Amino acid sequence: MGARITAFACGVIILYSGLFTPPRALFVSVFCMTLLVALLALRQQCRWGRYLSVALCLVLGLAWAALASQSRLDDRLSPELEGIELTVSGYVCDAPSPGAWGSVRFSLCVDDSRPAGVPGRLRLSWYRDEATLDLPSPMTATVVLKRPHGAVNPGGFRYETWLFRQGYGATGSVREVVAAPASHCLLSCRYHQWRKERVLAGREALGGMEQTGLALSLLLGYRGDLNSRHWQVLEASGTIHLVAISGLHLGLVATLAAVVLRWLALRIPRRESSPRCLRVWLWLGVAVVALGYALLAGFTVPTRRALVMVVVAGWLLLVGRLSTPWHGWLLALGAVLLLDPLSPLDQGFWLSFCAVAVLILVFSRRQGQPGALRALVLAQAAVFAGLWPVLSVLDQGAAWAGLVANVVAIPMLSLLVMPVLMVGGLVLLVSAGHAGDWVGALFDGVLGVLWWVLESLAGLGLPAGRIPLFLALSVAVAVLAALWVPDRRFRWGAVLVVALMLAGVGMPKGNRWQQAPQVWVWDVGQGLSVLLRHQDETLLYDTGPESASGYNAVSDVLIPSFDRIGVRSVGTLVLSHGDQDHAGGLSALFGRYAPERIISGEPGRILEHIEGRRVASCHRHGPVTVGGVEVFFWQAVPEPSGDANDRSCVMLIRFGSQQMLLPGDISEHTEQTMLAEWPLATSEGYDLTLIAPHHGSKTSSGRSFVARLAPETVIFTAGYRHRYGHPHPDVVGRYRAVGSDLLNTANAGALRLDLSPDQVSVVRWRDHAPFWIRAPEPVSSE
Repeated sequence: MGARITAFACGVIILYSGLFTPPRALFVSVFCMTLLVALLALRQQCRWGRYLSVALCLVLGLAWAALASQSRLDDRLSPELEGIELTVSGYVCDAPSPGAWGSVRFSLCVDDSRPAGVPGRLRLSWYRDEATLDLPSPMTATVVLKRPHGAVNPGGFRYETWLFRQGYGATGSVREVVAAPASHCLLSCRYHQWRKERVLAGREALGGMEQTGLALSLLLGYRGDLNSRHWQVLEASGTIHLVAISGLHLGLVATLAAVVLRWLALRIPRRESSPRCLRVWLWLGVAVVALGYALLAGFTVPTRRALVMVVVAGWLLLVGRLSTPWHGWLLALGAVLLLDPLSPLDQGFWLSFCAVAVLILVFSRRQGQPGALRALVLAQAAVFAGLWPVLSVLDQGAAWAGLVANVVAIPMLSLLVMPVLMVGGLVLLVSAGHAGDWVGALFDGVLGVLWWVLESLAGLGLPAGRIPLFLALSVAVAVLAALWVPDRRFRWGAVLVVALMLAGVGMPKGNRWQQAPQVWVWDVGQGLSVLLRHQDETLLYDTGPESASGYNAVSDVLIPSFDRIGVRSVGTLVLSHGDQDHAGGLSALFGRYAPERIISGEPGRILEHIEGRRVASCHRHGPVTVGGVEVFFWQAVPEPSGDANDRSCVMLIRFGSQQMLLPGDISEHTEQTMLAEWPLATSEGYDLTLIAPHHGSKTSSGRSFVARLAPETVIFTAGYRHRYGHPHPDVVGRYRAVGSDLLNTANAGALRLDLSPDQVSVVRWRDHAPFWIRAPEPVSSE
């Protein structure tokens, strides 16, 4: 049975590995053929029958995952419905949360009467003044939708993957909301309405607390009130998992329920009930309590996964069917993938199952029961080291503070915080919120201590970041071997090896050697960021946007992508001007890198965001070299009262017969000034690649500018279906008229330009994306 479960799990996981995307017909045909051969072999009692049954399970897992994925892909918005007003009816299927600029974000499950081409689940934002968290459900809404879309870079968060995983077939904004008749609200609608009311009641009862966001996230799984400071501390302390209702929380609830129910069972007259029957009833009771808490917490993906693991583990333990811990681990893995074949897309799936596997590996060979404190320290050390390779593969950083933080926070959460929150939550539920003041004060007391511990550890400045996979794997093997092998001399040797390897982490390391020049145009949305690298030197032109929504191109795109391609330092930083879509996230950038040279068209505005740095003016700045690449600068005479866009620092990259022009956000007027004053930009004998001025705005890329340059390739750096409408159709038409090849990061993802003396080859990063990410699309002139 274990081999068959393993084969099924491998089949499901293989589909999301990105190695291939077989057509659905192939799955069906191969599955049918394998099934037929397996049945014939079993009937004839062929000695190969066992192996064929394992192969059948492998194909079955592959087919099961493919069918689930194809169902998600089929339920997406039709392209012709993008950007037009639509009227849809449905119910709110999560607890609404406050968003940026006073908006309200929520999910809408659309009913069967939806227009053709509209998916069944929408991710919406309501920006009107009348937007409220107390949304009517069911409702009829007027919406403007767009297909699922997100940035695609070598590293960083893939929003498009998250939308696919959560089942959102479109995103959009709300124009109007009207309540629908309550008769249209069926069971699922009533559940989500009930949970929304619980969340709103909790927000109202605990509204005067200092730790309202933490209380609601730990008690109800509602994270809408957590701010950016919360996320910074949780990430720096390695404790983000504490605010996601998962195995830890559901395990605590199940354990508490088991203790209470067992205490009650021992005091109930047994009559003729057998011990086995009582164990079954005990398991049912624990499962019901865990299910109830999972429903209260929103029944999210990690909650459902944790529920399956708790139910399976409870059955094996309480009914006495557990022959080996690995048997239960495999059974839980198979059950999770059977019920939710898209689970491998979750980072939490890998972290939770790998963490449990590490604990089984470490404790299964130990003789006797270690003390509680020793067991906790051993468990955290094993999980911390054992998950390093997983975090490295997932492009996640490991925070050293997490080793100490979890040793303190997990027992505190288990023994103090969660029991207090649960009892207080029951009191609020029974009293209809009337005891909110003293319950809130109690919550503030216990959560305040927990938060003080996390903030203190996060402020220590311990190392954090993505560890190279080879190093992470080596450390994990050494630590786990030291914990697994009982020989003391071997353990001291492993500790010495780990210390030597970790000492190497702190040694300064240069950039990965780049033989031929590369230019990366990052997919940062409505903004600009370009990296030039050659040999071991780098130059970064602009840092992309930073917005009130929490998006920061430096931390979300640049740092993880730099880690992926081997960039560990930035030699020269050029900030065209001070607007937020070009110079956002500077604090995050300087917190990680220390550029040797900073150049800007607006040094004064840049100095407002960084202290203790020298910023050189772009005006009349001399050329610099990056490896073997020449870089030149130009700027119009700065006018203090002029437009910031026209103060942009224009940069020209030249290598062999290739040159690339980055004009920032200059307007048509400044374009003409540049052509007249800077003959370098129009030198003959060079093939030109152009970053379109001002993202393709109609105020730039004038006719004479386009005709004079006639670039071979033009790159627009615009947001997907952004409200500014970049690139403008007239601008697209002008470049097409001179024969330019057009690319847009919104449709192509990040672009890698490989430079040689006589040509430029362009790699679109969406070409390397997995099958659920939309393929590159041509630049639209609509």
